[in-house]
Amino acid sequence: MRLWSDSFREGGTIPPQCAFAVIDPHTHVRLASNRNPHLAWDDVPAGTQSLVLLCRDIDVPTVGTDVNQEGRVVPESLPRADFYHWTLVDIPVALHSIGEGKFSELVTPHGKPGPLVPFAVKNGTEHQLRHGLNDYTGWFASDPDMAGEYFGYDGPCPPWNDERVHTYVFCLYALDIPRIALEGKFTGPEARLAIRGHILDEAQTYGVYSLNPEVAATLEP
Repeated sequence: MRLWSDSFREGGTIPPQCAFAVIDPHTHVRLASNRNPHLAWDDVPAGTQSLVLLCRDIDVPTVGTDVNQEGRVVPESLPRADFYHWTLVDIPVALHSIGEGKFSELVTPHGKPGPLVPFAVKNGTEHQLRHGLNDYTGWFASDPDMAGEYFGYDGPCPPWNDERVHTYVFCLYALDIPRIALEGKFTGPEARLAIRGHILDEAQTYGVYSLNPEVAATLEP
């Protein structure tokens, strides 16, 4: 199975329009277009009944003391963890791509609705996809202007003082079941657990991003 994006090349920088925030010379960062990137896939194995898409940042600081603090940096050596940006499940086999901006356009304070996502594939048949909660749900929990349930895609917004380039991994899984065994609200880690034992094949691609001007200047498009 193969997964790719027309929005960015594998290993290249995720474009600003697909990020939650971009660099601002006066305020460090400002909100961006937050469009989900284009993704496409092929060579799905025989017997596949549905697909699952996950996107996670694998470079999130495990200690937040210095995050976005004036006069401080988040050291590259700091241990890192995952932060889920997108969980989309029950994708029909008839679907072979997702257009840029199809599931996300601009930042939605308090989060986009979910988990149900009505979606029509090429032949006009409507399928009920589902979005999981992404980790901005926890990140904004104490911010009254942003707190809420963040379903679906919300793009990169790494600390503006982080010395490390953040890597965003998009994984697509072909499953032998038409619907994963989760009800109501669920998270990316819960979806990963639910698909264990049902994966026929998987593919991935990745991009990078930084809001630290010194680090961003070293990245290739």
